[in-house]
Amino acid sequence: MVSNLLEADVENVLDAAFEGDDEELFVVDPSPETIVSLVEAAIGRDDLPEMSMLVDERTLKSVMEDFLVASKAADLVADGALHLRVLDDAVDNALFVSPSRVVVLVSTDDHVAALASNDEEFVDEVFETHSDAFDDAETYGLRTPAISRVRETMAAEIGEATREDFDAVLASINSARGDDGGLDEVTVSLLVAAKNDVLLYDISKWGEDVGIASKATFSRTKTRLEDLGIIDTEKVPIDVGRPRLRLKVGDERLQGLDAAALADEVAEMLA
Repeated sequence: MVSNLLEADVENVLDAAFEGDDEELFVVDPSPETIVSLVEAAIGRDDLPEMSMLVDERTLKSVMEDFLVASKAADLVADGALHLRVLDDAVDNALFVSPSRVVVLVSTDDHVAALASNDEEFVDEVFETHSDAFDDAETYGLRTPAISRVRETMAAEIGEATREDFDAVLASINSARGDDGGLDEVTVSLLVAAKNDVLLYDISKWGEDVGIASKATFSRTKTRLEDLGIIDTEKVPIDVGRPRLRLKVGDERLQGLDAAALADEVAEMLA
């Protein structure tokens, strides 16, 4: 049996096409937008099948440059809900393949069109083909730390207030890539640290330990933000060695703002 589906988004296609008891789903050659949609859907639900994605490496690298997406994907990978492998040969259309159904996905600006088949012989053949391809494919090494670990360690090592501000900033922005004036994960970490008067040493050591970036990257980003007047530093004497630097909010336009408003202002200053 073949049926046509026309839905508003990828998540609706999942709901319409895979309402059965399938516990495994292959996603073959999805677009960047589809990857993001599937990660967002999976992170917020526990009723979706385990997803195994076969994706062109350049597409994966591009999508995973966004910390918001990559850190959520890392959580799913750690939980065994998502598996990422590299697709060697492109296919004609993006596919969703489960043991009971094959869906060919075509996206437009406003809708997702899909052609679905549950013909048993056809589905068995397609599922076996892509299962074998997935087994033979190279695992994609996702280097971004899981967002749950980032939050837990920030609260424990830097402070609950800083972690709450970190979450508020991430919730207020669409992307954490750092390109085109955007805010990347290092900039966000330094901003919320400055808002809470955290030592540069503490936030950069935490960032390196958790896997966000090296201390050197934190230091370079701090210097850039300081040159722009976004943050200030003050020396804090210690018993032995050079004084440490305490991060402070710089420009008076930024002082007293909540975390989300602070992020909006800084994004405009960086643009």
